[in-house]
Amino acid sequence: MRVLTPAQMREADARACEAVGDVALMRAAGERIADVVKRYARGSQIVGFAGPGNNGGDAFAALALLPSYERIIYAQRAPQPSDARRDAEERARESGVTVRDFPQSPAEARAALRDCGAIVVGLVGTAARLPLPAAFEPVITAIAESGVPAIAIDIPAGVDGERGAIVEPALRAAATVTLGSLKSGLLLSPGRACCGDLWLADIGMPESALDAQPRTFAALDDDEFVSMLPSRADASDKRSAGAPLVLAGSAQFPGAAVLCAMGAARAGAGYVTVATPEAAANALRMHLIEQVVVTIDRSKPENEAADDLLDVSKRCSSAAIGPGLGLDDWTGNVVRDFARRCELPLVIDASGLFHFAKNLELLRGKNVVLTPHQGEFARLSGKGTVKDGERVERLREFVDRTGITTLLKGESTLIYDGATMHVNTTGTPALATAGTGDVLTGVIATLLAQGLAPVDAARAGAYWHGLAGKHAASLRPRGVIARDVYDALAAAIPAKARAGREALVRVF
Repeated sequence: MRVLTPAQMREADARACEAVGDVALMRAAGERIADVVKRYARGSQIVGFAGPGNNGGDAFAALALLPSYERIIYAQRAPQPSDARRDAEERARESGVTVRDFPQSPAEARAALRDCGAIVVGLVGTAARLPLPAAFEPVITAIAESGVPAIAIDIPAGVDGERGAIVEPALRAAATVTLGSLKSGLLLSPGRACCGDLWLADIGMPESALDAQPRTFAALDDDEFVSMLPSRADASDKRSAGAPLVLAGSAQFPGAAVLCAMGAARAGAGYVTVATPEAAANALRMHLIEQVVVTIDRSKPENEAADDLLDVSKRCSSAAIGPGLGLDDWTGNVVRDFARRCELPLVIDASGLFHFAKNLELLRGKNVVLTPHQGEFARLSGKGTVKDGERVERLREFVDRTGITTLLKGESTLIYDGATMHVNTTGTPALATAGTGDVLTGVIATLLAQGLAPVDAARAGAYWHGLAGKHAASLRPRGVIARDVYDALAAAIPAKARAGREALVRVF
């Protein structure tokens, strides 16, 4: 899916207006917004709030198309209304919408919402400067106090359209209808949490107007994800179907290796090999039936142990390094020597990140994915804790400096390869449980083994991982564990692609 910055959206909108006209675009926006409002309304009265620009015009356009409801819109006057805004206001009045002055006090704002079943909020668009005008504060506060579902137009008021930062007061919407294209600030935390359910509306903007914008950000949808998944050729054997080598586990953390191996297997690998210390091997063999477990001999010199791993890797097509590995110097020297000499694509996570944090130059020029969470990234980057609103900039700086594709975990997981910032849209709190990161590492290892480029394996893996977490949560609303996630991978794959462009698509 396209993801534009506010500046890019303004450019695309200008091109679209030249091609099809602003009136047609706003009328289409009204249709899409009205469709969403009907999904959330829980009463016969709908109240709208309109700022002075075209975002407010979209609110008029939506209410004009909801004649079965009692409709009241509280509007600020537009000093220089566009043709589209004038058209929307006229059509709203003709359809029976009551237009009133914008509330001037908290009491007036609360009174406006007394009997309503849904609120349409068109105060400001993605180009708004923050903080918001003081006149909007009583309305946003009253909406929050009312408990009535609020539908934000394009972006919730108070959210930065590019970076996702929040400046209070900010609207916490039940749903957001974003027009024409996703905006980066809607997908990035903490602004993402203000969106509620996010809907992408096709309003008839020409593809050429959108395609002309640089691909600074991007996100997958179900169709693109399904198209990325490798399929097995008829003549496949177990190794050509994907043969990841998993370097993982220790006496203290054998489970991490099991979860990584099972994530790889359930993602479609034909042959999974796990290399682990002897102290963990028996525990792994008790849990892994179809996967092969080989041991790393700690009695050998480090270079010989690395030689053994390289010999095993000759029959593999990718390698995952890290889940549950020990943090001792011997292990670190072995895995670094292995990675330095290995020509397979690699995914490095967990303890592996610890061992490479001060030796990232060994990975430059290789096909590698790093998968840190924020704490690991703070150490890996050498620049300390990642503050709210800094994730994009910090990840860009790190990848541009090291040349290593990196997946930064979080509610809005980011994947960057030095070209496009990919934002994952399938994050779910169901994944906030021990071991799910190990499953993700296994999934990415399989996708690498099946031939995907590092950035594609990372973004497809993150998307699939989130879908599996959601599917697991649908079966077990409480108590999802990492095993549930790898077991849900197959069932979570969307059944089929959509036929053509849809007017409304639920993003999350």
